Amino acid sequence: MSGAISPALRDALEQWLTQLAALDDASDHTIDAYRADVAEFLDFLARHHGGAAGMAQLRAVETRDLRSWMAHARAHDRGARSLARALSALKGFARWLSDRHEDFDATAILSARAPRHQRPLPRPLDEDAARAVTQSISDDKSEAWIRARDTAVATLLYGCGLRISEALGLTGRDAAIAETPGASLRILGKGGKERLVPVIPAAAQAVARYTGLCPYPIDPDAPLFRGMRGGPLNPRLITRAMEGVRLRLGLPASATPHALRHSFATHLLSRGGDLRAIQELLGHANLSTTQIYTGVDTARLMEAYNAAHPRARKG
Repeated sequence: MSGAISPALRDALEQWLTQLAALDDASDHTIDAYRADVAEFLDFLARHHGGAAGMAQLRAVETRDLRSWMAHARAHDRGARSLARALSALKGFARWLSDRHEDFDATAILSARAPRHQRPLPRPLDEDAARAVTQSISDDKSEAWIRARDTAVATLLYGCGLRISEALGLTGRDAAIAETPGASLRILGKGGKERLVPVIPAAAQAVARYTGLCPYPIDPDAPLFRGMRGGPLNPRLITRAMEGVRLRLGLPASATPHALRHSFATHLLSRGGDLRAIQELLGHANLSTTQIYTGVDTARLMEAYNAAHPRARKG
């Protein structure tokens, strides 16, 4: 950490980071990134005004200081996404300070706006590649139940459009889909929004094969998908399985678990699926998000909007 930061402010920064690690379960990587981000701003502040950056200098930060910092960072090839993360870290630190010091006004920092950055467009797999992934995702694993487990997860991502967190959030009670033709999954998605997702036969069969081979009891309230030692399945293991099958099949780096969800939406739309219905299946709050997922053009988006909006129908 830079020597241009006062000892008191340096200690405060370390206390905040310690709390993030202890209470918010932030990873070591996140802690290191936040430390570097905040230290970079404080170092700039010291050089900008002269002398070491201390609590008084941080307390006196104005909007123009933040703009100067961001302009300096961009001039030194700092990307908009990276700078947005740095500003988020700085806001978190300032909010923490304001909670502990009545005379610390974080308004200027908290009201700063990050530079806009282009969201990368999703890159779905083609239908043959998506099917190949679900059929051979963990063919390199020796344990049959592990292969069946990863196949079931991948099939739920592609066949039902689930997020990986939603698939791994299923419990033993959801295993009933394997025995109930035409069953649906009740999914609690982002923001606590609940939705019903129909389960295609391939997904039900994949889950049935997994539950038949799983060496651990399928308890109603326990996680459906288990790790090697019986605990909840870590999503990182599915990510690694995707990395392996991606290499074996010669697929691009964009072939991630989330790409299977994108593929679900895109392939459904290409086969005549209704954009509004796909929005509901994915659990998107806004139709524009579904538009990005599927790559649908604006004309088709407006067509779906006009067909669904009550005022549009009246006109």
